[in-house]
Amino acid sequence: MGLFNTIFGDKDNEKSKSQKTSFVNWIPLTSLEQLETIKETSKNEAVFIFKHSTRCGISSMVIKRFEALFTEDHQHLKVYYLDLLNYRDISDEVGYTFQVMHQSPQLLIIKNGVSVFNASHYDVTQVNLTTFM
Repeated sequence: MGLFNTIFGDKDNEKSKSQKTSFVNWIPLTSLEQLETIKETSKNEAVFIFKHSTRCGISSMVIKRFEALFTEDHQHLKVYYLDLLNYRDISDEVGYTFQVMHQSPQLLIIKNGVSVFNASHYDVTQVNLTTFM
């Protein structure tokens, strides 16, 4: 069957690749009040904010690569997802609160109420998640 699957494809293998479990537990960032929660939580653990533009091809590529960084060891990380198109006011406040110039896509890591790391575009995919555990 190996040669047959090589020539015609292995549907079971393709299914398993497409059904890979994501270990990112996205928390939708949809209110300004959540910024206070983020600051408070960051006193005990790092909190991630991923700013995403749903109309941007680069942002779509980066979010997929960012998700691929997560392993089972990272599933407990607090990762907020901010839809820039629907929550522009929150994005503006994130920039003001954490003193980071807006970019998209963008990752901020908050610790003790301040941004200790930020990256944009493809640099987001270079973050070592384990550093912030």
